[in-house]
Amino acid sequence: MELDFFWLAAGLAFAAYFIGDGMKNFKNPNGKNMMDKISELDEMELIHEKYVHHILGIDQKDAEELTKEHADIPHIVINTNIYYPKTRLLEWVEEIGK
Repeated sequence: MELDFFWLAAGLAFAAYFIGDGMKNFKNPNGKNMMDKISELDEMELIHEKYVHHILGIDQKDAEELTKEHADIPHIVINTNIYYPKTRLLEWVEEIGK
């Protein structure tokens, strides 16, 4: 019985949060909602060179060869570590495939 009240309270809290979040942009239909903010964070994500193969869906050795053969891949070097911006990397691969 006590656990039922907990879930009821949790559900009401979530509902109040989402209603409040929706009311923020009530008079501004072009405002950003929570999902837009999450997708913006995903766009800014940097991928370490060890994990590029996960994003591209290829074998790790193939990803290493790809990065060696194509020096024009958009990347950032921070303290000798190479990072790839996720969205720009996917756009680059899409351009090469055409």
